Amino acid sequence: MRRPLHSILIGLALLIGASSAFAQPLSFGRVDGPAIVILNQERLFAESLFGQRVQEEIEAASAELSRQNRELEAALLEEELALTQQRAILSEEEFRPLAEEFDTRVEGIRAAQSDVLRRLSAQADAAQQLFVELTTPILRGLLRDIGASAVLDSRAVLYVADGGDVTELALERIDTELGDGGEEPILDRLIPGAP
Repeated sequence: MRRPLHSILIGLALLIGASSAFAQPLSFGRVDGPAIVILNQERLFAESLFGQRVQEEIEAASAELSRQNRELEAALLEEELALTQQRAILSEEEFRPLAEEFDTRVEGIRAAQSDVLRRLSAQADAAQQLFVELTTPILRGLLRDIGASAVLDSRAVLYVADGGDVTELALERIDTELGDGGEEPILDRLIPGAP
């Protein structure tokens, strides 16, 4: 599962709250707003251009892995049937090494495909962490501009006054400044060797 962003955002809120910049009058462009704002972290990732691109890349890699698995399964099934037919005409001594080699190969293929799946999962986690790293300065700038000193995860809040939820503002700014992450596939930059 993806790592939740709330712990990182809480750290960001503490960092911003402790910043000496908030002890000074804010620079040009500051808009008066609530001191504490709310942010929907899941929506921030899921609806951002970057997050949507990551999801598309993960879905494409998962589809490719499923296709490979189906092809391998069909080929191994065919091989197993051929081996079963040979069993009727070969002696036990002749058949045993063939069966053992086949079993070893099947286990190796399963292990390799499981490893690809683990790497893909690790890439998904790394992509979300990269998003947090890339958006932290953007969110810090947004909070400074609106005059907020802390941000709370929307899941921990029962009621929000008008203007207290800055998720939409954050999405607009992240999409403008970060975009979809550039030309190179995002997953390729993270953990090598994944599909």
